[in-house]
Amino acid sequence: MKLNIVPARTGLQWVKLGIGTFFKQPLALSGLFFMYMAAASVLSLVPLVGVVVALAIVPAATLGLMAATREATQGNFPMPSILISAFRAGRQRLRAMLTLGLIYAVAGLLISLLTGWLAPLPEKPDPGQEAMFSVAYQQSVLVMLALYLPVSLLFWHAPALVHWHGVAPVKSLFFSIVACLRNTGAFVVYGLAWAGVFLLSGLAVTLLGSVLGNPQFIAVVMVPTALLLAAMFSASLYFTFRDCFATDDDTAA
Repeated sequence: MKLNIVPARTGLQWVKLGIGTFFKQPLALSGLFFMYMAAASVLSLVPLVGVVVALAIVPAATLGLMAATREATQGNFPMPSILISAFRAGRQRLRAMLTLGLIYAVAGLLISLLTGWLAPLPEKPDPGQEAMFSVAYQQSVLVMLALYLPVSLLFWHAPALVHWHGVAPVKSLFFSIVACLRNTGAFVVYGLAWAGVFLLSGLAVTLLGSVLGNPQFIAVVMVPTALLLAAMFSASLYFTFRDCFATDDDTAA
């Protein structure tokens, strides 16, 4: 396995491949994504440990969605069991994935605590203003995103490196962030392209609702549209890994 340095334009190709692959198996890939979201939502409702467990399964779920995308690229229909691929790869890799999950959960909790300390929300928000549009709320979101960015880079490729290449958890985090930083141009283009896709989709829904003269249409359609776009985004993750790392036979083992 070796690191590939790809040109910046590859980021746009990743977006195109993610969307194109999604439409090859839209029911399977959207269904798997919704299953993961539903499981995480249910787990987060469990008192005391629910949020921790919901965070801890993120690396394994990411790997499952990447494996589903790989199946779709091969012309296969990804079955629901592929979501738990990380838990069926033998004891050693299972322990490694669980270690990744624990590290991710700790990082998530630390981000939450630091965000609350650095940009606390008021106990009594201004009643004349929507909470999500308040300055305090926006500052909190920006702080959280800034703290999450390095964590995201650390875990971007880590689950795939652990599962498909048997890399140790800590080494996988190091290799992941190095791959992202060495391919900064491609990831910047990738992020901007996805931001454009989400923005244009939101504008299209808003415009259609205005043409129909039905504001409720926007509220009803916006959420499922965002979820479908998120499923497409998850389908593009596999291609970022595939192109950033090469094996002897140029395929993931």
